[in-house]
Amino acid sequence: MKINIIHQDEALVIVNKPPDFLTVPDRFAHKLPNLYTQLKEKFGEIYIVHRLDKETSGIICFARTEESHKALCRQFEQRETRKIYLTLVQGHLQNKEGVIDVPLAKDEFRPGRMTVARKGKPSITAYKVIEEFKDYSLIEANIKTGRQHQIRVHFKSLGHPPAIDPIYAKKDSIRLSEIKRKYTQSGRGKTERPLMSRTTLHAHSLTFTHPLTLESVTHKADLPKDFKALLTQLRKWRGLG
Repeated sequence: MKINIIHQDEALVIVNKPPDFLTVPDRFAHKLPNLYTQLKEKFGEIYIVHRLDKETSGIICFARTEESHKALCRQFEQRETRKIYLTLVQGHLQNKEGVIDVPLAKDEFRPGRMTVARKGKPSITAYKVIEEFKDYSLIEANIKTGRQHQIRVHFKSLGHPPAIDPIYAKKDSIRLSEIKRKYTQSGRGKTERPLMSRTTLHAHSLTFTHPLTLESVTHKADLPKDFKALLTQLRKWRGLG
């Protein structure tokens, strides 16, 4: 797969990660395509600064030198970066803007999942509703902490899990037939393909201090085709206007 590089210089590389693509090699299947291996082949030495889940699309940063890696990791650890995500969630939030301050921990009973836990690690997500549809809301989420599955679990805790999320919403896709009024399948015997079939989460922008120039920089990643297609159909058939 061709890598969509947003920005590159001697210190770092900014990539718009496609959905359903690994950030780093899988521990059990090392040969599966992933960003780290492809960038290493292209640039030589590459250092991992942060990660995105396989299903999550959007902006991700890699360092090209040890010095830049240390500087960027320090900013992430000390919460000096600004990470903005777009997520489509189920239903309408009562408060259209707010802060979710709910501690999270690994789920002891379900491996690979996170859960709300009174004694979990502090987890903070600031959010703003930017568009509403009849059944869904498009949210801009600013994560102040970087816990695993933070956005997904935080909005589930409000009763508004992601529109698609096989783990936290038990929904693995959205089809046009669920959105369009009086939908009819074209093509006899054909199976309807989903508009989107992965978690409705996209890393939209990243702001940080450049390790060489020491200037604040912001990079943005466009929505991928599946997310754009879903929003287009929601605006056409499930808008509030």
